[in-house]
Amino acid sequence: MTDYQETLYAGYGQRFAIDRMLHEVRTEHQHLVIFENARMGRVMALDGVIQTTEADEFIYHEILTHVPILAHGRARRVLIIGGGDGGMLREVAKHREVEHITMVEIDGTVVQMCKEFLPNHSRGAFDDPRLNLVIDDGMRFVATTEERFDVIISDSTDPIGPGEVLFSENFYQACRRCLNEGGILVTQNGTPFMQLGEVQTTAQRMNGLFADWHFYQAAVPTYIGGAMAFAWGACDSASRRVPLDVLRQRFAGSGIVTRYYNPEIHLGAFALPQYVLQAINKPGNV
Repeated sequence: MTDYQETLYAGYGQRFAIDRMLHEVRTEHQHLVIFENARMGRVMALDGVIQTTEADEFIYHEILTHVPILAHGRARRVLIIGGGDGGMLREVAKHREVEHITMVEIDGTVVQMCKEFLPNHSRGAFDDPRLNLVIDDGMRFVATTEERFDVIISDSTDPIGPGEVLFSENFYQACRRCLNEGGILVTQNGTPFMQLGEVQTTAQRMNGLFADWHFYQAAVPTYIGGAMAFAWGACDSASRRVPLDVLRQRFAGSGIVTRYYNPEIHLGAFALPQYVLQAINKPGNV
C-alpha cells in the first residue's frame, strides 16, 4: 500500500492511503489518478490535487447546484463548466423543471474515466436526454456561444493548469454575457483561509459586473483548509434574499431528496466570517 500526498499548498497538506490503484493516465491536459481509500471511498486526483471523493462529494455538488437553481426559481437552461466526474450533472438533472443542460468539459478522458471508475458520481446522468455534452475549453465556449442560460455553474479545478483561465476577468465577463435576465453564476472559489487572495481577486472582478455579488460557503472535508467558498454573481439582487418560506416551498415542490442541502443551510451559507468580509471590502453580510 502506498500513499497519495497532495501538493496544493507548500508546507501543509493531506495524505491518502492508496488501498487500491484503479486507474492512472496522463491525458492530453493533465495527470489523472483514481484510487480506493478505506475511509473516503473512491478518490480522483488531477496533477497532484485531490478533486473529489465518494464519501463527501454530496456536500460540494448539492451546495453548488441547489442554491442557485432554487434561488432562481424558474431555471430552465443550465450550463455546467467543468464537472467531468458527473456529480454536478447528477444534481442539476434532479430538477424536473430544467429543460436543457449544457456541460462543457475540457478533458474528454476525465468524463470517460469517471463514468467507468466513479459511476456513483453521475448515476446515469450522462444518459439524460436533456444533456448536451461539449468537450471543449470552457472559456472558449462562453466567449463564443450564442446560447443563453438561467444558471451557470463553474465546477473548475484550482486556478493552476487548465483551470486557471476559469478565474480570469474575461471568463466572468463572458459568463455574464451568456446569462438571461435574472440569471445567476456560481463558481468554486477555494478555501478562503488558505486562498484568500483568490477570493479577493474574484470579488474585484465580479464587482460592477453583477447587480449582486457575494460568496457563500460549506465545509467539505476533502478540501482541506477550512470552509470552502463559492462565488455568487446574480443579475437580480433579490435572488440572494429569497425568504425562507419561499425556499422551503420551492424545495418541497422539487421533490428532491438531499443529504446536505436544506433551505436553512441555503440562507446560512451566505453568512461570511469577518476576515473574509474585510478581505473583500464588504461592511457586512449584505
